[in-house]
Amino acid sequence: MKTIKLNDHKQLDQVPGRRLGAGERFSFRCHPGVACFNRCCRNLNLFLQPYDAMRLKNCLRISSDAFIDAHVDVVLREGAHFPEVLLRMADDVEKTCPFLTDAGCSVYAHRPDTCRTFPVEHGLWHDDRSGRPEPVYYFRPPDFCLGQHEDQQLTIEAWIEDQQAGAYHRMTRRWGAVRKLFAQNPWGSEGPDGPRAKMAFMAAYNIDRFKAFVFESSFLRRYKIKSALLKKVQRDDEALLMLGFEWIRFFVGGLPSKQIRLRR
Repeated sequence: MKTIKLNDHKQLDQVPGRRLGAGERFSFRCHPGVACFNRCCRNLNLFLQPYDAMRLKNCLRISSDAFIDAHVDVVLREGAHFPEVLLRMADDVEKTCPFLTDAGCSVYAHRPDTCRTFPVEHGLWHDDRSGRPEPVYYFRPPDFCLGQHEDQQLTIEAWIEDQQAGAYHRMTRRWGAVRKLFAQNPWGSEGPDGPRAKMAFMAAYNIDRFKAFVFESSFLRRYKIKSALLKKVQRDDEALLMLGFEWIRFFVGGLPSKQIRLRR
């Protein structure tokens, strides 16, 4: 997901790709019969959102630590204040996705948001006038993609439903709102390698450690969380991730929270 901040709504049409309005149709169908099948699963810079990482580690039945160690590259770019998380490609000539097999995607039901929506890219346009973020969609198949020449006609709404992408989009947008906290340096002299930054990364991408932090540290002696929510996050990783987002907003951004309160 991309965050797009422009002064003029017309500038949205200058972003590469064909912007899709509500109900607007595009042609696409991917299937084993197209000659480029699975070519898009190679040589990728595939950015993982926290919800992607959570779904994949649960699908693989491994811990967050094991998933990060085996499948993730954490990259802090110059001038950035929070790292980007990329899926590590296989060490072969084509830099193949590690989950691609001869039969196709081995984690298809849990594939990341970017894969799920391909060849559409989505983002948020932040309108300074209204203050409300607006979802935007762009049809951007690569030149080699033959699926764009198939007869199947789709709207973005139908494509999201077909790919079961709604939950992914919602969680990606929620994370995008949290990432706005890192547009400027929130860490002070500690920098993005300091303890506060590491705690924020844990809350977003290492939910197993975040769960242990909530239930096995002094967290609940310092902070008050409703018992119903605590019961939910014990059994529901999506709720746990949402609590992690809220914790980052509260802990890093100093924003008020209805879910997390300081004990007096």
